[in-house]
Amino acid sequence: MATAASSLTIASSFSEQRTQIHSLKRSNLPLQYSLPYKANSRSRSRRLRLTVSSVSSPSVELRTGPDDLISSLLSKVANSDGGVTLTPEEHKEVAQVAGELQKYCVSEPVKCPLIFGDWDVVYCSRPTSPGGGYRSVIGRLFFRTKEMIQGIDSPDTVRNRVSFTALGFLDGDVSLTGKLNVLDSEWVQVIFEPPELKVGSLEFKYGFESEVKLRITYVDEKLRLGIGSRGSLFVFRRRQ
Repeated sequence: MATAASSLTIASSFSEQRTQIHSLKRSNLPLQYSLPYKANSRSRSRRLRLTVSSVSSPSVELRTGPDDLISSLLSKVANSDGGVTLTPEEHKEVAQVAGELQKYCVSEPVKCPLIFGDWDVVYCSRPTSPGGGYRSVIGRLFFRTKEMIQGIDSPDTVRNRVSFTALGFLDGDVSLTGKLNVLDSEWVQVIFEPPELKVGSLEFKYGFESEVKLRITYVDEKLRLGIGSRGSLFVFRRRQ
Protein backbone atom coordinates (compact mmCIF):
# COMPACT_ATOMS: atom_id res chain seq x y z
CA MET A 1 0.00 0.00 0.00
CA ALA A 2 2.86 2.41 0.87
CA THR A 3 4.47 1.79 -2.54
CA ALA A 4 1.21 2.33 -4.40
CA ALA A 5 0.52 5.54 -2.50
CA SER A 6 4.00 6.79 -3.28
CA SER A 7 3.54 6.01 -7.00
CA LEU A 8 0.22 7.92 -7.08
CA THR A 9 1.85 10.86 -5.31
CA ILE A 10 4.72 10.98 -7.80
CA ALA A 11 2.32 10.66 -10.77
CA SER A 12 0.17 13.44 -9.32
CA SER A 13 3.21 15.71 -8.97
CA PHE A 14 4.20 15.24 -12.61
CA SER A 15 0.61 15.86 -13.66
CA GLU A 16 0.43 19.09 -11.70
CA GLN A 17 3.75 20.21 -13.16
CA ARG A 18 2.57 19.64 -16.72
CA THR A 19 -0.65 21.57 -16.00
CA GLN A 20 1.38 24.46 -14.66
CA ILE A 21 3.63 24.50 -17.73
CA HIS A 22 0.63 24.59 -20.09
CA SER A 23 -0.82 27.42 -18.03
CA LEU A 24 2.39 29.36 -18.35
CA LYS A 25 2.40 28.93 -22.08
CA ARG A 26 -1.15 30.21 -22.37
CA SER A 27 -0.30 33.30 -20.35
CA ASN A 28 2.79 33.91 -22.55
CA LEU A 29 5.06 34.29 -19.48
CA PRO A 30 8.78 33.78 -20.14
CA LEU A 31 9.70 30.17 -19.30
CA GLN A 32 13.18 31.05 -18.13
CA TYR A 33 11.66 33.13 -15.32
CA SER A 34 8.74 31.04 -14.00
CA LEU A 35 9.62 27.41 -14.82
CA PRO A 36 12.82 27.00 -12.73
CA TYR A 37 11.05 28.21 -9.58
CA LYS A 38 8.10 25.86 -10.04
CA ALA A 39 10.31 22.94 -11.04
CA ASN A 40 12.51 23.36 -7.97
CA SER A 41 9.47 23.64 -5.74
CA ARG A 42 7.92 20.47 -7.21
CA SER A 43 11.29 18.67 -6.95
CA ARG A 44 11.55 19.49 -3.26
CA SER A 45 7.96 18.35 -2.77
CA ARG A 46 8.64 15.00 -4.49
CA ARG A 47 11.80 14.44 -2.40
CA LEU A 48 9.84 15.10 0.78
CA ARG A 49 7.10 12.65 -0.20
CA LEU A 50 9.64 9.99 -1.13
CA THR A 51 11.43 10.44 2.21
CA VAL A 52 8.19 10.05 4.18
CA SER A 53 7.29 6.98 2.14
CA SER A 54 10.69 5.35 2.72
CA VAL A 55 10.50 5.95 6.47
CA SER A 56 7.11 4.25 6.68
CA SER A 57 8.27 1.14 4.75
CA PRO A 58 9.34 -1.97 6.75
CA SER A 59 12.99 -1.96 7.83
CA VAL A 60 15.34 -4.70 6.63
CA GLU A 61 16.55 -7.07 9.39
CA LEU A 62 20.30 -6.95 9.90
CA ARG A 63 21.92 -10.36 10.37
CA THR A 64 25.23 -10.99 12.13
CA GLY A 65 27.44 -13.79 10.84
CA PRO A 66 30.41 -15.61 12.38
CA ASP A 67 32.98 -13.18 10.95
CA ASP A 68 31.29 -10.22 12.64
CA LEU A 69 31.02 -12.13 15.92
CA ILE A 70 34.70 -13.12 15.78
CA SER A 71 35.75 -9.51 15.19
CA SER A 72 33.57 -8.36 18.07
CA LEU A 73 34.89 -11.06 20.39
CA LEU A 74 38.55 -10.34 19.63
CA SER A 75 38.02 -6.61 20.08
CA LYS A 76 36.46 -7.17 23.52
CA VAL A 77 39.39 -9.27 24.80
CA ALA A 78 42.19 -7.27 23.14
CA ASN A 79 44.84 -5.86 25.51
CA SER A 80 43.12 -7.41 28.53
CA ASP A 81 46.03 -9.61 29.70
CA GLY A 82 44.03 -12.72 28.85
CA GLY A 83 40.90 -11.32 30.52
CA VAL A 84 42.51 -10.17 33.78
CA THR A 85 41.71 -6.47 33.34
CA LEU A 86 38.08 -6.90 32.25
CA THR A 87 35.21 -5.89 34.50
CA PRO A 88 32.43 -8.35 35.44
CA GLU A 89 30.14 -6.66 32.93
CA GLU A 90 32.75 -6.98 30.18
CA HIS A 91 33.17 -10.68 31.00
CA LYS A 92 29.40 -11.07 30.53
CA GLU A 93 29.61 -9.38 27.13
CA VAL A 94 32.38 -11.77 26.07
CA ALA A 95 30.28 -14.74 27.19
CA GLN A 96 27.25 -13.46 25.26
CA VAL A 97 29.19 -13.11 22.01
CA ALA A 98 30.79 -16.53 22.51
CA GLY A 99 27.35 -18.01 23.05
CA GLU A 100 26.14 -16.56 19.76
CA LEU A 101 29.25 -17.75 17.93
CA GLN A 102 28.93 -21.34 19.08
CA LYS A 103 25.65 -21.57 17.13
CA TYR A 104 27.83 -21.68 14.01
CA CYS A 105 30.04 -24.52 15.24
CA VAL A 106 30.55 -27.53 12.99
CA SER A 107 29.08 -30.82 14.09
CA GLU A 108 31.49 -33.07 16.02
CA PRO A 109 34.23 -30.40 16.36
CA VAL A 110 36.65 -32.87 17.99
CA LYS A 111 36.91 -34.59 14.61
CA CYS A 112 37.58 -31.36 12.73
CA PRO A 113 41.21 -31.11 11.52
CA LEU A 114 41.14 -27.37 12.19
CA ILE A 115 41.72 -28.02 15.90
CA PHE A 116 45.36 -28.86 15.12
CA GLY A 117 48.01 -26.16 15.10
CA ASP A 118 49.37 -23.48 17.43
CA TRP A 119 46.96 -21.16 19.23
CA ASP A 120 47.36 -18.04 21.36
CA VAL A 121 45.25 -18.13 24.52
CA VAL A 122 43.83 -14.61 24.27
CA TYR A 123 41.17 -14.93 26.97
CA CYS A 124 40.07 -17.01 29.91
CA SER A 125 37.20 -16.13 32.22
CA ARG A 126 39.30 -17.40 35.16
CA PRO A 127 42.85 -16.00 35.07
CA THR A 128 44.40 -18.94 36.96
CA SER A 129 43.08 -21.60 34.57
CA PRO A 130 45.96 -21.12 32.10
CA GLY A 131 49.24 -20.90 33.96
CA GLY A 132 48.01 -21.84 37.42
CA GLY A 133 49.63 -19.94 40.29
CA TYR A 134 51.75 -17.87 37.91
CA ARG A 135 48.53 -16.12 36.84
CA SER A 136 47.06 -15.69 40.33
CA VAL A 137 46.82 -12.28 41.99
CA ILE A 138 50.03 -12.88 43.94
CA GLY A 139 51.77 -14.64 41.05
CA ARG A 140 51.20 -11.67 38.75
CA LEU A 141 53.11 -9.47 41.19
CA PHE A 142 56.28 -11.42 40.40
CA PHE A 143 55.61 -12.86 36.92
CA ARG A 144 54.51 -10.69 34.00
CA THR A 145 52.91 -12.86 31.34
CA LYS A 146 54.23 -12.38 27.82
CA GLU A 147 52.55 -15.23 25.91
CA MET A 148 50.16 -18.10 26.53
CA ILE A 149 50.27 -20.72 23.76
CA GLN A 150 48.57 -24.04 23.20
CA GLY A 151 49.70 -26.38 20.46
CA ILE A 152 47.72 -29.43 19.35
CA ASP A 153 49.66 -31.90 17.21
CA SER A 154 48.07 -34.77 15.32
CA PRO A 155 47.07 -37.26 16.43
CA ASP A 156 46.91 -36.65 20.21
CA THR A 157 49.63 -34.38 21.64
CA VAL A 158 48.88 -31.12 23.47
CA ARG A 159 51.57 -28.57 24.37
CA ASN A 160 50.82 -25.70 26.77
CA ARG A 161 53.35 -22.93 27.41
CA VAL A 162 53.22 -19.71 29.39
CA SER A 163 56.21 -17.39 28.93
CA PHE A 164 56.87 -14.60 31.42
CA THR A 165 59.34 -12.15 32.87
CA ALA A 166 60.16 -12.87 36.51
CA LEU A 167 60.95 -10.01 38.89
CA GLY A 168 61.12 -7.66 35.94
CA PHE A 169 64.38 -8.96 34.46
CA LEU A 170 64.45 -12.80 34.26
CA ASP A 171 62.85 -14.42 31.23
CA GLY A 172 61.26 -17.80 31.75
CA ASP A 173 58.42 -20.13 30.87
CA VAL A 174 56.45 -23.03 32.25
CA SER A 175 55.33 -25.76 29.88
CA LEU A 176 53.12 -28.84 29.94
CA THR A 177 52.95 -31.76 27.54
CA GLY A 178 49.90 -34.00 27.52
CA LYS A 179 47.98 -36.70 25.72
CA LEU A 180 44.57 -35.88 24.25
CA ASN A 181 41.70 -38.35 24.60
CA VAL A 182 38.40 -37.86 22.79
CA LEU A 183 35.41 -38.39 25.09
CA ASP A 184 32.54 -37.66 22.69
CA SER A 185 31.69 -35.38 19.76
CA GLU A 186 32.56 -32.20 21.72
CA TRP A 187 34.49 -33.12 24.87
CA VAL A 188 38.19 -33.98 25.15
CA GLN A 189 40.35 -34.97 28.08
CA VAL A 190 44.04 -34.11 28.37
CA ILE A 191 46.37 -35.82 30.85
CA PHE A 192 49.48 -33.68 31.37
CA GLU A 193 52.89 -34.73 32.55
CA PRO A 194 54.45 -32.76 35.45
CA PRO A 195 55.20 -29.15 34.43
CA GLU A 196 58.64 -28.04 33.32
CA LEU A 197 59.94 -24.68 34.51
CA LYS A 198 62.68 -22.63 32.88
CA VAL A 199 63.97 -19.42 34.50
CA GLY A 200 67.21 -17.96 33.21
CA SER A 201 69.67 -20.85 33.08
CA LEU A 202 67.61 -23.06 35.44
CA GLU A 203 65.44 -25.84 34.04
CA PHE A 204 63.63 -28.53 36.00
CA LYS A 205 60.38 -30.47 36.38
CA TYR A 206 58.24 -30.33 39.49
CA GLY A 207 54.83 -31.36 40.79
CA PHE A 208 52.59 -34.16 39.54
CA GLU A 209 50.48 -35.19 36.57
CA SER A 210 47.30 -33.18 36.00
CA GLU A 211 44.10 -33.66 34.07
CA VAL A 212 41.71 -31.25 32.33
CA LYS A 213 38.51 -31.66 30.36
CA LEU A 214 37.45 -29.21 27.69
CA ARG A 215 34.37 -28.88 25.53
CA ILE A 216 35.09 -27.46 22.06
CA THR A 217 32.21 -25.11 21.24
CA TYR A 218 33.56 -23.48 18.06
CA VAL A 219 36.48 -23.90 15.66
CA ASP A 220 37.45 -22.46 12.29
CA GLU A 221 40.59 -21.20 10.54
CA LYS A 222 40.92 -18.22 12.91
CA LEU A 223 39.36 -19.00 16.25
CA ARG A 224 38.59 -21.78 18.70
CA LEU A 225 36.36 -21.64 21.76
CA GLY A 226 36.42 -24.02 24.68
CA ILE A 227 34.60 -24.43 28.00
CA GLY A 228 36.31 -26.26 30.84
CA SER A 229 34.63 -28.74 33.13
CA ARG A 230 34.39 -26.02 35.80
CA GLY A 231 32.80 -23.53 33.42
CA SER A 232 35.86 -21.51 32.40
CA LEU A 233 35.54 -19.97 28.93
CA PHE A 234 38.67 -20.02 26.75
CA VAL A 235 39.25 -18.06 23.54
CA PHE A 236 42.08 -19.34 21.32
CA ARG A 237 43.30 -17.39 18.27
CA ARG A 238 45.34 -19.22 15.68
CA ARG A 239 48.96 -18.07 15.57
CA GLN A 240 50.16 -16.52 12.31
